[in-house]
Amino acid sequence: MRTIAFTTQKGGAGKTTLAVALAVAATEAGEKVIALDLDPQGSLSAWGDDREAEAPAVDRIDGDKLARLPDVLKALAKGGFTLALLDCPGLAGTQVNAAIAAADLCIVPARPTMIDLRATKATIAALLKIDRPFAFVLNQAPATAKTTRMVEAIGAVSLLGDLADPVITQRNDYQDAVAAGQGVTEYAPQGKAAEEARQLWRWVDRKLKGTK
Repeated sequence: MRTIAFTTQKGGAGKTTLAVALAVAATEAGEKVIALDLDPQGSLSAWGDDREAEAPAVDRIDGDKLARLPDVLKALAKGGFTLALLDCPGLAGTQVNAAIAAADLCIVPARPTMIDLRATKATIAALLKIDRPFAFVLNQAPATAKTTRMVEAIGAVSLLGDLADPVITQRNDYQDAVAAGQGVTEYAPQGKAAEEARQLWRWVDRKLKGTK
């Protein structure tokens, strides 16, 4: 089973929204997915409670279970799951470190502003210390991709680490899908946001396989 951790200490970066979108896109691509909410805010598990579809599976991990995260993941793998997505807490600490250490890939969402990118430095330092592979996802980007802000953001990310493809545009479908208990590929299957989510999953899948 492959494991992805969504982690950032910067609030408002869209960590849970991306986790939701990828969980559903990966399920549609044939993965047996479990999305695990490690964040005390419980946004991912609340989304799971609102869903009518059985897949992807959603659960909350806290307390003693979080301390035994590697054992939990092994049990899920034995249960047939092929992909685990971990929605991490925003604050640094043992919970985040446990998720990072268990992950095959860490995704760091960031809005394309210099303030937001600078705020990821603490997260990147933790990832480097634990020596886990990571990639940035530029999220909530303006619809005009070639703005000066976007060019600067892409350049800054290139100095810090890998940048996932595509850049995720600010679109209402993402938030509306979460509110409806759906992934964006379910909510508006033919929309541009759904196309982005599927493309992002394909990029992540190739990254996990070690291919480009």
